[in-house]
Amino acid sequence: MPSISQKGQLMPQSPIRKLVPFAEAAKTRGVEIHHLNIGQPDIKTPEGALNAVRNTNIEVLAYSHSAGFASYRNKLASYYKRNGIEVDTSDIIVSTGGSEALLFAMGSITDPGDEIIIPEPFYANYNGFATASGVQVVPVISTLEEGFALPPIADFEKLISDKTKAIVICNPGNPTGYLYSKEEIEQLAILVKKHDLFLIADEVYREFAYDGLQHHSVMSQRDIDDHTIMIDSVSKRYSMCGARIGCIVSRNKEVIATAMKFAQARLSPPTFAQLAAEAALDTPDSYFTQVIEEYVARRDTLVQGLESIPGVKVAKPKGAFYCIAELPVKNADHFAQWLLESFDLNGKTAMVAPAAGFYSSNGVGLNQVRIAYVLEESALKEAVEILREALKVYQD
Repeated sequence: MPSISQKGQLMPQSPIRKLVPFAEAAKTRGVEIHHLNIGQPDIKTPEGALNAVRNTNIEVLAYSHSAGFASYRNKLASYYKRNGIEVDTSDIIVSTGGSEALLFAMGSITDPGDEIIIPEPFYANYNGFATASGVQVVPVISTLEEGFALPPIADFEKLISDKTKAIVICNPGNPTGYLYSKEEIEQLAILVKKHDLFLIADEVYREFAYDGLQHHSVMSQRDIDDHTIMIDSVSKRYSMCGARIGCIVSRNKEVIATAMKFAQARLSPPTFAQLAAEAALDTPDSYFTQVIEEYVARRDTLVQGLESIPGVKVAKPKGAFYCIAELPVKNADHFAQWLLESFDLNGKTAMVAPAAGFYSSNGVGLNQVRIAYVLEESALKEAVEILREALKVYQD
């Protein structure tokens, strides 16, 4: 039989989705599941975005420009300007989700065998994108005890070699909810300039900054224009995960010209989704005010509930809508599967994402889970009680 590629064998499973068969089996048994495992917001998509698709009079569903609609890129540039980020339309390429933008970035700046440094835990698919690109992830560990703050710059410098091409951050962070301060972004700017590296920032959760804190984009560091690459997406901002529209943004003309070749190879981003994304940019600020208030209330409900469970530790998120919780178990993978296979409380159980898959270091995060607080407060309270009662009876 023909063999599968080594790359295919090395491609990691998603820690977020790998338990789906067990969840489906539980639902077949009649168990209701509180989905804490995936960052699918339940917030309604802005009506204007949906109407843009409903009311279109397109007669031929044609290709768009490989960089995306010019009208959409123009509005994106205006959106970024309102957020203190001065970029030109030509600095933006629309992608099929933030995922494709990350693949474009890695394809444009790395060769097989190169390395990228990422503070861990990090968005699990970074491992997959790196594997697909033949790139080695070099982790620098941030800790729950420090709230998953940026590790000391000295820890980064120890890992930099002649194979290092970039440092990658997610800000605010998935899966930690950590929001990097202006000072931390400035430290990274000094580092990448000193060692002539790229700084790739996944900023898809930009709007979700809490407790009066402000998001600081890497694109605000004008002294490293040739070093910065920003990844963005409408998925979380407008609760449009299914639209699959993102973008790669850089003032480095060579990066954008190279990314454009990858964009041309996949022809164009989807037309209807671009129409929706363009219309979503007209969403009033009041939408985000209400959404942020809702997420802060959910965060506080979840964190307070988790902290009341004996043996559970949690770092309070400053942004996004995730947290990492450390449980009094040896193996969170086994516990998460057991929750779906063998436990329910009044006919209900909870689905969490084992956090080991958000690390690339072996043996780290084995007793941690990522929880997405994308459910209403009442459901979060029920989920916390499910975890509380489950931990009382669970045997490693």
